[in-house]
Amino acid sequence: MGKIIAIANQKGGVGKTTTAINLAATLAVLENKVLIVDADPQANATSGVGVKGDQISITAYECLTEMADPRQGIIKTETPNLYILPSSIDLVGAEIELVNIDHREYRMKNFLDGIKDEYDYIFIDCLPSLGLITLNALAAADSILVPVQCEFFSLEGFGKLKDTINLVQQSINPALKVEGIILSMYDQRLRMANMVLTEIRHIISDRIFETIIHRNSKIGEAPSLGQPVIIYDASSKAAINFLNLAQEFINVQKEEKLFEHQK
Repeated sequence: MGKIIAIANQKGGVGKTTTAINLAATLAVLENKVLIVDADPQANATSGVGVKGDQISITAYECLTEMADPRQGIIKTETPNLYILPSSIDLVGAEIELVNIDHREYRMKNFLDGIKDEYDYIFIDCLPSLGLITLNALAAADSILVPVQCEFFSLEGFGKLKDTINLVQQSINPALKVEGIILSMYDQRLRMANMVLTEIRHIISDRIFETIIHRNSKIGEAPSLGQPVIIYDASSKAAINFLNLAQEFINVQKEEKLFEHQK
């Protein structure tokens, strides 16, 4: 049975799309069948895995507003086992178009539930805001994965996100869990980053992945060529970071399944 994970943080620039692309691609290289749902009108996840406009017919927009079959829009990427339901700028209009529709928060859940078991993991790359599209993602997800940048403002943003998660659990998706926190954009040369790292681990009680994603030029270069970093440069520090994260993620999933089995 597949698992749906929303990658979200209300603060922008913390590495949501970078995490979505590279964690998904690395899990795919490790022989898991993985789908990315690009739920951001900027469509950076779409271009970041090498999908071009002329390849796109149906996007997350049509699935949300017209309940189009996502299978008709899903594209196989050049990375083995990695697929994407692309986005487009049209998604901006979905917030307005869905306002007067009944059960509008569950539109994404409705179309993802139909394909959930066709993948090991489905990652939703969310907008950096709490609008109707992000609410749809959180309603559809089994869990939420939160990238947190190693800076003090990220702590404030995470506090607001926790409030949002609590609201969603109370009103829309009681089963939503926090998958974990990923510390990103870490530069060990900066004293401030080390201070924040210590503070984050002290303040945040949720699971924090041991693997830290360091700042690395390869992470910035890879999307310009439409490639995840594991494909662009498998020997780079960035690729090794995401390999370690993917393995840690897999181990967590195994522990959860074992725990469920023993209950």
